[in-house]
Amino acid sequence: MSALPPAFIEDRALRNAARAVLEQDIARLRASLDQQGVASRVSSSVSSTVTTRIKAGAADVLAQARASAAEHPGIIALVIGAILLWLMRGTLLDLIETALEGEEQAEADIQSTPANASPSEAGGASLPPAIEEQAA
Repeated sequence: MSALPPAFIEDRALRNAARAVLEQDIARLRASLDQQGVASRVSSSVSSTVTTRIKAGAADVLAQARASAAEHPGIIALVIGAILLWLMRGTLLDLIETALEGEEQAEADIQSTPANASPSEAGGASLPPAIEEQAA
C-alpha cells in the first residue's frame, strides 16, 4: 500500500474530530427531547413569541393613544360621553318614556276639565281662601 500524503491524514483527523462533536450534540439533543417533547417545545416557543409580540404591540398602541389624547382632549371627552350614553341607554329611555306619559296624562286632564270649573273643582291645586273669594 502506498503512503498517504500528510494533508490527507490531517483532513481525516479533522473529520473524525468533527464527527465526534456531532455525535455528542446528537446525544445531548436526544436526552433533551426525552425530558421535553418536540410539541411542548414548539408550543412554549410559539406562545412566548406571541406573548412578547402582543406586549410590544400593546405598548405601542398605548403610547399612540396617550399622544392622541394629549393632542385631542375634546375627542376623548366625546367618546367617553358616547360610551356612557350607550351604557345608560335603557335608563334614559325609561326616563323619557315616563316624562312623555306624564305630559300625555297632563294634557288629557286639561282637556277633560270644563272651561268654567275652578281649579279646586277640577282636581287641581286649591287656591288659598282669600284668592278663591276674589275669583268668585
